[in-house]
Amino acid sequence: MKSLLYKFLFVTALFTAVSCEDFETVNSDPNNPKEVPTNMIMAGVQKQIMDNVYDNWFSGRQSLVYSQYWAQRNYTEEDRYQIRESVNNNYFNYLYQSAANLEEIIKLNTDEATAVKMSAYGANANQIAASKILKVWLFQVMTDTWGSIPYTEASKLKEGLYYPKYDDQKEIYTSLIKELTDAANMIDESEPAFVSGDRIYGGDAKKWKRFANSLKCRLAIHVSKVDSNWKTYIAEALASGVFQGNADNAAYQYSSTAPEQCGFYIGYFEDKRNDFTITRPFVDILKGQRDTLNAKSHPWEGVIDPRLPIYTTSRNGAYVGMPYGIPSNTVTSAMRNAAPSWYSTTNHPLCLNADFTVPLMTYAELQFILCEYKGYTAEEYKKGIQASIDYWGTLFGSVPDASGYIDAVSTTVNAETLALQKYIDLYMNGTEAWVEYRRTGYPTQILKPGEISVISGGEEIPFSTLSDTKGDIISRVKYPTNESTLNAQSFTDAVAKLQDGSNNYYSKMFWDVRTTSNPHPANK
Repeated sequence: MKSLLYKFLFVTALFTAVSCEDFETVNSDPNNPKEVPTNMIMAGVQKQIMDNVYDNWFSGRQSLVYSQYWAQRNYTEEDRYQIRESVNNNYFNYLYQSAANLEEIIKLNTDEATAVKMSAYGANANQIAASKILKVWLFQVMTDTWGSIPYTEASKLKEGLYYPKYDDQKEIYTSLIKELTDAANMIDESEPAFVSGDRIYGGDAKKWKRFANSLKCRLAIHVSKVDSNWKTYIAEALASGVFQGNADNAAYQYSSTAPEQCGFYIGYFEDKRNDFTITRPFVDILKGQRDTLNAKSHPWEGVIDPRLPIYTTSRNGAYVGMPYGIPSNTVTSAMRNAAPSWYSTTNHPLCLNADFTVPLMTYAELQFILCEYKGYTAEEYKKGIQASIDYWGTLFGSVPDASGYIDAVSTTVNAETLALQKYIDLYMNGTEAWVEYRRTGYPTQILKPGEISVISGGEEIPFSTLSDTKGDIISRVKYPTNESTLNAQSFTDAVAKLQDGSNNYYSKMFWDVRTTSNPHPANK
């Protein structure tokens, strides 16, 4: 009875207090404020993007396996392109939520009713520019995953656009390049982008501008075989200012303190999922070893890459990768025991550190882009390799002497050697490595469906897919099934434009103009 009395008195007092207040004010949810400071939105959206793009699903079971850096030790279905629809649906939604949050920062800094207040968290124009730049990076990942997607009508629910159209990928790229140009031009380097909340650049507007221009170079090289203006885009970016060294790298550093830890660390050490390991094709590239099973050569055979012990761990004194793309029932204990076991508190690769720094784009990648832009020049090629080794070595805690290695791999600089070095550097950035293979056809060491992955018990076991890929690795991810009901007409219109008019894995991106007769087309 006493308990009931106390409850009655509490409710009565609460009602009395409320009756004297503005109900609209009292009924506001403090956990869902109408207006959030933009620096807090930026802090949240950066982590949201990193947690979703660089995790054990979008990367671990998608882009890192598509680009054949990782293979699964136990359940190999995703390696063979059997994608879980629930995962595909979720990430499509998650990434658009992030894009909407970036749009909110832009809106709050544009709207006269809020712009003055938000200027306390950084110069309005710089906040808008940084948000645009990160949004371009995000949409590049999204369009290069699914192809044509909602863009111009995305993030406009408040305006009544519930069923956004799918923009053609070519038009999206044109818009992204323009957005980067506009963003770079509006930045005032003398003012901060954000006073806090920016874990990529700490609010440094100058570095955001360099990121915009360097990212513009990436998009330009993507379209270099289909857009005659690609060199103009890069020339504009260089004139405006690009990365000058590794200090300008766009990278997000996680923390060793929960809950700010890297998703890969959480997956292995908290969720205790030891599903992945490095692949045999990638380890053989790093070891300078040819693929004898498929008669594939290596451009610098016998030269061991100094990044090998940084990217992976040895097992019983040897570096052996996991066979890629084989059925789960053919994965043997011997294969698992030969490949490095990553679930270890004392011996695990750099990428599993709680405070791992995730690269969005680096100076090394830019140098490789400029090498191709200038006609496969040795200077930029060597700068790219050195920058890559310096970057990864610094994260590792010990930078190896790379002079002998660089000399050994620089006797010939051409499309193949450049693409292979770029592939090595892009490790852990599976989304971009996957783009580069589809764009260039290199490295040739990547296994295609039907090629031999391993010989086990005297039997040749090929890389076998569970989906039709038309003889090559996956070209895109299917549109999520939820879109067929939630945005039915736009979904139907987009699917009709795909090869064979079906929601498939083999319709190429507009910038992928490789053919069977010409798998490595030159730039225009």
